[in-house]
Parts: sequence; C-alpha cells; structure tokens
Amino acid sequence: MSYTLYPLKKQRLQRSELAVPGSNPSMIEKAADTDVDYVFLDLEDAVAPPDKIKARSNIIQALNDIDWKAKGKTMSIRINGLDTHYMYRDVVEVVEQAGQHIDTILVPKVGVPADLYTVETMLSQIEVAQGFTHQIGLEALIETALGMANVEAIAATPGRLEAMHFGVADYAAYTRARTVVIGGLNPDYPGDQWHFALSRMNVACRSYGLRAIDGPFGDFSDPDAFVDSAKRAAALGIEGKWAIHPSQIKLANEVFSPTEDEINKARRIVEELRKAESQGKGAASLDGKMIDAASERMANNVIAVADAIAAKS
Repeated sequence: MSYTLYPLKKQRLQRSELAVPGSNPSMIEKAADTDVDYVFLDLEDAVAPPDKIKARSNIIQALNDIDWKAKGKTMSIRINGLDTHYMYRDVVEVVEQAGQHIDTILVPKVGVPADLYTVETMLSQIEVAQGFTHQIGLEALIETALGMANVEAIAATPGRLEAMHFGVADYAAYTRARTVVIGGLNPDYPGDQWHFALSRMNVACRSYGLRAIDGPFGDFSDPDAFVDSAKRAAALGIEGKWAIHPSQIKLANEVFSPTEDEINKARRIVEELRKAESQGKGAASLDGKMIDAASERMANNVIAVADAIAAKS
C-alpha cells in the first residue's frame, strides 16, 4: 500500500439522481415526492436561453419552500458553463438566496482544474458573507474530450470536489462518437463504447476519494436497456446513475443497491476474518473460498452502501 492515501471525501447515497429543469416548477414539485436519492435542479442544458433567469427564481423558491431534507433528498444545482455569461449570476443569486438548502453544485463541462477553482472561490466568498454554517460541495461533470484528457488532474483538485459524473451525450459530441441514443451502444462497436471513459473516470475518482456517477440514458421508453447500461456501470465500480425520467429512479435504485445475499455475505466475510485474526491468521475460508484483507475491503464497500440505505429508510 502506498503511503499516499486519499480517503473518501464525503459519503453520500447517490444511487439515483433525478435531473429536473429549473424552468418547470411542476416537475420540481413532483421530484420532491419521488424515491430518488439525489436531485439536481438544472439551469444549464435543460433550460432554453430565454428561460434562464426565470429558472433561477424558480429554483430559489423551490429550495426555500420545500423541505427537501425531510423528504430524504440530497440537493444539487447544475449551473451554466464557465464559458457563458449566465454562470456567475447562477452562483451568486441561487447561493446567496437559498444556499443553506444546497448540498452540492454540479459544474458542467469541466475541462481543467482551474474551472473548479473559479467556482470554489465564488462559493467561499458567498458563504462567509452570508454566514453559512455548512460548506457546499462541488461535483464535476466530465463530458468533453478536454475533461477526459485531464480527468486525473481534475480529480486531484484540492478543496470541495466530492464526485465526478460522466456526461455521455456531450462526450459523444466532443469526441465525434457515433451513437443511436444518449448513452446507448452503437451496434458496430464490439462491446460497450463507453467502457474506457467510465473506467478511466472511475479510477481517477477512487484514486482521490471521490464518488463516481454515471450520466443519462436517453431512451426512457426502454427500461431494459437502461438497466443493462446501469449494470455495466455498476460492474466497473460506479455507484449511481442519472434518471432523466421518474420511471428510471426505481431501476437505478435497484441496480446500485446490494442484495440481501450480498449484504449477508459481506458481513460474514468480516466476521470470519475477525475470527481468523484472533487466531493469528491473515486469511480465512468462507464457503470453500479463500478470503483475506482485500476481501474485507470489498465487503466493507457493500456494508457502507447498505448502512446508508438503512439510514435513509
């Protein structure tokens, strides 16, 4: 084990994350009563330019009027990109007027570490000026070729960064990948064409103590394809996925939740290793298979998610 270690910055249950356009108040209200873990109220791509200013006020009102915490929701807002003139007002207005109800800010199209530094500087000043008692986290949306080329450097950014998300739609556009549906697979590719990008982002996240989240699957009329996509991401170590439609929430929660059998086995692994440890042994046997310290680390990952789900219930 390297002497250089980066522990998990922030544990949050993020199996499902509902994307909700800030320009649609009725959708925001409905989101509060879903079973989703995370909600991001969107000011960016889901909001047309003429509606950006009104979307800000809708989001401010919703954050202040709805008791999201009582409904078990972690709240995020997706601001506009740093290359737009909307971004600074998104941060200033929403955080000054409703920042006490915001857990994280999702920064789109992050390309270099300095992008996050810019937002963090603004947040730090606003929090001090407003006297906030909590610190708002940052999440980076990796959805450009530049962002993926710099993903390790972005992950290593000190400060508020908690998680990275893979934005497959813009990533396909920036890399000129051919795809038939957002997050779907091109039949001409022998396997999953998003595997490399997701795996690289996940490794960067795990290296620096960040959560790794998969982005959208566009065809919400095809639940089986959504589940397949989520399962492929989960197999790599991704811990959650976006829902662009409420029907995808339950599917994501199921895929990214450990089963009872998995939880029970994880607890048994820990118990057997404790017994072995008391006997001066570094390894043990469970169901005819060897288990050791690496097995315990994998088991603890399962137990942590199970405990987070139980705490939310």
